[in-house]
Formats: sequence, structure tokens, C-alpha cells
Amino acid sequence: MVWAVLALGAIWLAFRRRARSVVGWILRGGVAVLGLVILATAFYSWVNPPTTPYMWAEGRRSGPVAQDWVPLEEISPHMRRSAVAAEDVNFCRHWGLDITAIRAAIADGRGRGASTISQQTVKNVYLWHGRSWFRKAVEAGWTPLVESIWGKERILEVYLNVAEFDTGVFGVEAAARHYFGVSARDLSALQAARLAAVLPNPKGWSASEPSDWVRDRTRSIMDGAATIDRDGRAECFQ
Repeated sequence: MVWAVLALGAIWLAFRRRARSVVGWILRGGVAVLGLVILATAFYSWVNPPTTPYMWAEGRRSGPVAQDWVPLEEISPHMRRSAVAAEDVNFCRHWGLDITAIRAAIADGRGRGASTISQQTVKNVYLWHGRSWFRKAVEAGWTPLVESIWGKERILEVYLNVAEFDTGVFGVEAAARHYFGVSARDLSALQAARLAAVLPNPKGWSASEPSDWVRDRTRSIMDGAATIDRDGRAECFQ
């Protein structure tokens, strides 16, 4: 009986040592991953991403992609306001996650509408596309870090340069030339709203040959862009 107790005690001590070792490795791994995330976030705060996981995948799927990086100041103010009016009207007023929009989306049962421009930027630059809860959780955890390190102007600049506007067409400069034959700097209010209108479905909708749905959405975006210009909701990126 004594030997059985001693044996059980030895097994328990060995188990505790192994458990501490495993927990230690998990903690060290977590710290290492967090460090890499912070470094990757800080790096792209001043270095323009040369590509993204989605752009790379699309290049392999459909051939070379078109993208020409332009700084925010060389993008038409109409385009900046249109993108925010279309995708994230409270962009200047949240810290990365729009809790009000998330609650409304859950209540309405909508699959789209709660993702902010900041979240979409994190997804486009660092993660993969898809609807998995794991990816959404990583995205939600990473977004406030990007908000704190990058700031609003950098987030919008990166978003507009990596967003997809047509098959193989990424970024507002390539999109402006592809659809209208002008630079991003020279986009009119109507052209900018058309580009913003196709963002939810760039492979299915056209900015140069708009469907009735895209025309209606364009008018709504133009009204929204004018509204946020008047009421101060565009002040963080003007």
C-alpha cells in the first residue's frame, strides 16, 4: 500500500513538472506570436505592402494583377469620402470595431455591414478571405492594434491601395485608370461613388457599366459622402 502511494505521488510530481513545461512553452509561443504581430503591424505603418495574401492568390488564379500605389494626398477627396460613406460611415468615430454596427448586424441577421474599413484592411493585408469564426476572431483582435499604431489616415491609404475593384484590379489608382481612364487624383464625385459602389462585389458589378442596383447605390453614396463632409465625420482623413 505504501509503495502504491509513493508511486502515485511520483507520477503526480512528474505530471506537474510536465504540465508546467507545456504551459511554459505555450506562454513562450504566445509571446513570440504577439511580438511578430506587433513587428508586422509597425513595419507596415511606414512601408507600403508590396502585395497581400489575396492579391497573391488572385495572381496565381487569374494571372498578373494591376496595382499602382498612390499616397493618400494623391487620392481624390471625393474617393476618400465615398469609400467611407459606402463601407464605414463612422470610420472617424470608432477605435477599429463599430459595436453599434455589429449589434445591428446581429439583430438583422445580416452577414455584411458590421466590418469596418479598419477590419477589412487587417483582413486584406495580413489574413485570408473567408467566413471562418477563427479568422474573424484574429481580425477583431488585431484591428485595435493597427488603429493604435497606424492611425486613421494610414489605414484609409492602405485600404484604398489594396482593395479589389475588378478581377485582377487592385487599388484605386489602377481602378480609376481601368474604368475611367483618369488618375485617382482626378476622380469626380460620380466616378468615386461608382468605384465605392462596387466594393462589396467587385467581380460581379462594374463601375463603368453600372446595373440599376449600382446606380442606386452610387446615388446613396454621393449623398452620404456629402453628409459626412458637412457633419465632421470625415475630419480624420480630410
